[in-house]
Amino acid sequence: MAEPPNAPESPLPLAGVRVLDVSQVMAGPFCSMLLGDMGADVIKIEPPDGGDQTRRAMGFKLKGNDSLGFFNLNRNKRSLVLDLKNKAARAVFYRLVETSDMLVENYRPGVTKRLGIDYPTLNAINPRLIYASISGFGQTGPWSQRPGFDLIAQAMAGVMSITGQPDGPPTKSGVPVSDIGCALFALYGILAAYIGREKTGRGQYVDASLFEAAIAFSIWDISEYWGTGRVPAPLGTANRFSAPYQAVRAKDAFFVMGANSNRLWQTLCEVLERADLLGDARFKTIADRLLHRVVLIEELEKSFAQRNSADWIDILLAAGIPAGPILNYAQALASDHARAREAVMEIDHPVEGKVKSIGFPVKLSETKQRVRRPPPLLGEHNEEILAELGIDPATREQLRAERAKP
Repeated sequence: MAEPPNAPESPLPLAGVRVLDVSQVMAGPFCSMLLGDMGADVIKIEPPDGGDQTRRAMGFKLKGNDSLGFFNLNRNKRSLVLDLKNKAARAVFYRLVETSDMLVENYRPGVTKRLGIDYPTLNAINPRLIYASISGFGQTGPWSQRPGFDLIAQAMAGVMSITGQPDGPPTKSGVPVSDIGCALFALYGILAAYIGREKTGRGQYVDASLFEAAIAFSIWDISEYWGTGRVPAPLGTANRFSAPYQAVRAKDAFFVMGANSNRLWQTLCEVLERADLLGDARFKTIADRLLHRVVLIEELEKSFAQRNSADWIDILLAAGIPAGPILNYAQALASDHARAREAVMEIDHPVEGKVKSIGFPVKLSETKQRVRRPPPLLGEHNEEILAELGIDPATREQLRAERAKP
C-alpha cells in the first residue's frame, strides 16, 4: 500500500546499531552494506594508501577516483581512514569498538591477531560485540591460509566442475556465487547472533567462508553424488532434478522453459500436438525423461523450430508452463518489471552527480529502505567520527598527518 503524502518515515530495523566494516572488495563490503541498508551506522575503516582496493577497480574511469563497483558495495556507510598498524590509530579503533555492536572483517586468518584487532582482543574491550570473519576457507583446516577469492572457492568447492557445457572447458559461474553467498551467510549469522545477544547480553564470533557458501548452494549436485555414487558433470542449462527444464532452441533464438512435473509434461505434449511423445516409454516418468534428456530435447526442438521464441513463450505461459526469454543485462534492466520493482535507482554523489545504482533486493512493508548516505569518499568522515569520539586535537592532528603521507 502506498504511503500517504508527507508520512513520517518509520525507523529502520537496525537504527541505532553500529557496525565496523574492516573489509575490502566484495563479500565483506556487501554484507555490511546490507546492514547499512537496514539502518545500521556502518563505519568503513580504510587503509590510508588508497582505501578499499575496489575504489580503483574495473578498468574504466568516472569523474572521480572511485569505481561503480565500489558504489554498488558501499552505500549507507561512512569512511574513516585509519592505519591499524599505527598505535594511535589502533587506540581510536578501540574507542570505536567500545560503542559498536557488530564488526565485519575479511583479512586472511591470523592477520587480525598480528594487528591487535582479533576477536579475543576486541571481546575483552566489548563483550557484546558480534565479530564476523569472512575468508576463503574459514579460520581452521589445512586450506585456511589460502587466499580467499571467488574463483578459487568455486573451483575447490566443486562449482566449476558442474558449470558450463558437457565436455567443455572448466567454467566459473558468471556471477560471484561464493562471494555473494558468503556475504549472505555471514549476514544470517550476524543477525542470529544479534537476536541471541538480546537474550544473553553477550556477542559471539561468526566464521563464514566462501568455500562453505559454494558447497551450501550445491544441494542437487551433492545429493546426486551421495544418492548414486556418480560424480556430477556439467549439464549446460539443464537440471538434475527434472526434464525438460532448460534452454531450448526455437526458430529464431533460444528461450527457457520448464515442464518439470508429470502434469506439465502432459500439458506440453498437448500444446505441441505431440501425442507421440506422451506415449513414448522413454519419456513416461520424470526419471525416464532425465535418463533420455538429450533425445527428449532433440524431439522438442523439432516442434519449437516451427515458431519464434516470443510466440512459444506466450503460448506456454498461457498454458501454465513456465517459460521466459534469455535477456542480457541491458534488456533485463530496461524491462517494465525491473522498473516496477525499482531494481535500478539513482543516487546523488558529491563528485559524480546522479549515479545509477542497483536497487534494494528486498522490500519491507513498514520500514522503507533508502539511501541515507551515498558511497563515501575516502576518509570523508574522519573529522566527523573523531569528533563524535571526543578524540583530542593532538591525536587528530597526528592521524591527519598519517593520512597525508605519500
